[in-house]
Amino acid sequence: MFTSRLSTSSLRLVRCRIFSLPSPPLTSFLSSSLFCGFPAFTSSMDNTGFHKPSSSSSSSAFAHSNRSGGRGRGRGWDNKERSGARGGGASSSGKDKIDALGRLLTRILRHMASELNLNMRNDGYVKVQDLLKLNLKTFANVPLRSHTVDDVKEAVQKDNKQRFGLLEENGELLIRANQGHTVKIVETESLLKPILSADEVPVCVHGTYKKNLESILEHGLKRMKRLHVHFSCGLPTDGEVISGMKRDVNVLIFLDVRRALEDGMKLYISDNRVILTEGFDGAVPVKYFEKVESWPDRKPLPL
Repeated sequence: MFTSRLSTSSLRLVRCRIFSLPSPPLTSFLSSSLFCGFPAFTSSMDNTGFHKPSSSSSSSAFAHSNRSGGRGRGRGWDNKERSGARGGGASSSGKDKIDALGRLLTRILRHMASELNLNMRNDGYVKVQDLLKLNLKTFANVPLRSHTVDDVKEAVQKDNKQRFGLLEENGELLIRANQGHTVKIVETESLLKPILSADEVPVCVHGTYKKNLESILEHGLKRMKRLHVHFSCGLPTDGEVISGMKRDVNVLIFLDVRRALEDGMKLYISDNRVILTEGFDGAVPVKYFEKVESWPDRKPLPL
């Protein structure tokens, strides 16, 4: 039997020094690991919030927008909409996918038809099959081409603001945005129903914010990049009002519809009951404001 004894005399202390080696720059790490295996992606931002892949990229475009203006992101990054839906491909719920599809369709049909070379009629309708051929992805990271006609129908049905109209013609399904267009292809008379009497719209109100009021009272309500100035047929809390005004507005501008019609201003109403006008030279002058109130306390504001 062999035994050994460890005594203090047999201990040997070893000193060591830790040297700090310079770490590689973060950009070097990213380029060598995180993006390893990804195709080159370069893009330019247009004023719609879409990224357009350059010729060196095989990625599809993403749609992205928010209240302060859209900003797109490249391939491989999730996008988050203000509704709370997150990208994530197969992990996204069916509801999120349909909601994201509806938002992308809204953006295309209102603003992107010319740029995407869509065959849009002057009443705003395009073929659903033409939309489903576009090389775009939704917020849910789902290629538009992987969606079906039934998905489009579901997106239209579930849209709580009724932004879309569907039309079946010669065995083909067509879709349009009911209002909110910036594309010049659309003709107002073909898209909207004229309002001929003030009795048709007892309430005609535009919602805005106090920060904009000084400019509005100086220059009138301008249509900006859109084809029309938008009004709602009721107050934000009215159950029948589904579109035409954001819920967080704090100023209400009421239009004197009778006076506007008498002076030749053309007013229209969309299928989802948004009241629209081109005004005069793209603006509704202040003299046609019936009253201005704060919201929700409804206190009169000076004109």
